[in-house]
Amino acid sequence: MKYHNNIIEAIGNTPLIKLNKTVEEVPALVLAKVEYLNPGHSVKDRMALAMVEEAEKSGALKPGGTIVECTSGNTGMGLALVAAVKGYKCIFTTTDKQAQNKIDILRAVGAEVIICPNNVDAEDPQSYYSMAESIHKKTPNSVWMNQYDNQANALGHYQSTGPEIWEQTDGKITHFITAVGTGGTISGTGKYLKEQNPDIKLWGIDTYGSILKHYHLTGEIDESLIHPYYTEGVGEDIIPECINFPIIDHFEKVTDKDGAIAARELAATEGLFLGYSAGSVLAGIRQLKDELKPTDVVVCLFHDHGSRYLGKVYSDEWMKSVGFL
Repeated sequence: MKYHNNIIEAIGNTPLIKLNKTVEEVPALVLAKVEYLNPGHSVKDRMALAMVEEAEKSGALKPGGTIVECTSGNTGMGLALVAAVKGYKCIFTTTDKQAQNKIDILRAVGAEVIICPNNVDAEDPQSYYSMAESIHKKTPNSVWMNQYDNQANALGHYQSTGPEIWEQTDGKITHFITAVGTGGTISGTGKYLKEQNPDIKLWGIDTYGSILKHYHLTGEIDESLIHPYYTEGVGEDIIPECINFPIIDHFEKVTDKDGAIAARELAATEGLFLGYSAGSVLAGIRQLKDELKPTDVVVCLFHDHGSRYLGKVYSDEWMKSVGFL
């Protein structure tokens, strides 16, 4: 008989799926690493497991402990699955810009969820970063995972995502493209891939309202560039320690509108029902098509499932309300 002993063992080994209609104008072979086929429906399952295991090894997370984290939803889901199997409690902070579906799902898997305002500085006591740290300090036997600065975030991708992509492409990959938030995915996956072939290009997708592209170019934080935006899971108003900027070759900015429309296009023409950031990645690839050639093998990572965004990207009413339709 073939079976997993628990849901944790089902994490990883997601497929590569060739994109067709959505990349007709892109000269390269474009393969999507579809991460919604992880049990928690997102790529964050990988780093959630790695962060918990590292916390256990260090002794920071003890039996019966509480996992505290600030999350846009997917990291929380991954942590909640791992916590359910291992017997930990979860308290998550998130922002009021997140889709209600995400919040409902986190509560369904047993987590306590605290909603914080989105348009405040990261240092503000009401921000979801600061709130998570405060809760951790007040909660005995707790660990604040802090995915933004936790190096186990990138480690999870170095150990799993990178090797999987290298093997699945038979080492022929020339470009790896993904949305960047905490930076764990591009940094961990990219580190492994560049160790195999230093010529592989790493392209990160950023959004307007985020400071990542500017910081990559200048090494400076320009707060005048920071403003609220609709895209979820892409960009930051802080500089996470997880991001290995030197190995990233390029950041491409994508608008909220272009990302949302591209996500809907992926569902309608490729049968891939994906999250908002996947649309941003597709839009970024199309913007960069002139940098690609027919012999290139592009692997793009699609982070999560469209069910998280039924009230936003896949709602005609919401799309019209923000001027995208």
